[in-house]
Amino acid sequence: MTAQFRFPRFFVTSPAPCPYLPGKFERKVFTDLSGIHAGELNEALSKIGFRRSQGVAYRPSCLDCSACVSVRVIADEFRPNASQRKLLRRHADLEVSACQPWATSEQFSLLRRYLASRHPGGGMSQMDDMDYADMVETTPVETNVVEYREPSVDGRPGRLVGACLTDRQVDGLSMIYSFFEPDDENRPGLGTFIIMDHIMRAVEEGLPFVYLGYWIAGSPRMEYKTRFQPLERLGPNGWARFTPDDNAERVYPPELARVMIGA
Repeated sequence: MTAQFRFPRFFVTSPAPCPYLPGKFERKVFTDLSGIHAGELNEALSKIGFRRSQGVAYRPSCLDCSACVSVRVIADEFRPNASQRKLLRRHADLEVSACQPWATSEQFSLLRRYLASRHPGGGMSQMDDMDYADMVETTPVETNVVEYREPSVDGRPGRLVGACLTDRQVDGLSMIYSFFEPDDENRPGLGTFIIMDHIMRAVEEGLPFVYLGYWIAGSPRMEYKTRFQPLERLGPNGWARFTPDDNAERVYPPELARVMIGA
């Protein structure tokens, strides 16, 4: 194992307005994922709450807030509730393909519609097609774009209604970013369906977890993540089960504390 992997260099971003909690400022600690051990480094950092974005691993490092909590679904114990089962039946006709991480104009058009409807004025709203290509294709780890299409007709691919950039890790699937047709009355709950599909895919592949990124108490945009139980969150003693009513103090785990001090 090389020194570059054992001792990565960490950097901290300047504070910027938090997109989730009004009046708060966010700051991130990050490191470069490069070299022959990039996959190993990404795996190790994911265990202490880091996320991947292109060739970078990052996590929040806010000065006066620790609301962002890493969460993951225990895949083989998940049981859909009544409304989730209804969505599984509703979208059972979708054709799902795990594609190589190549950006397409069809994906980008869907992303633009999704952002305009769900996140107007957000940080990604100004992305162009080259930005999207970088987001998808710049990856040092095993990655797929999972596409969700309506049934094919006469051999022609059906309409693309959803997609998710997904990393495959040793212990699970990490949903980097998902997007879907936002205003189609015939396809309600696509975001929920995409997560459930990933849970089922993880079980089929013998992977214990599906990583959902960060849950933030008090942020309506993050409430949906707690609908997938049982859920684990990263706390002071590592990963542990929790429900939305679990209001135990959130602090960084010891591994991250050491990273932060070094940063």
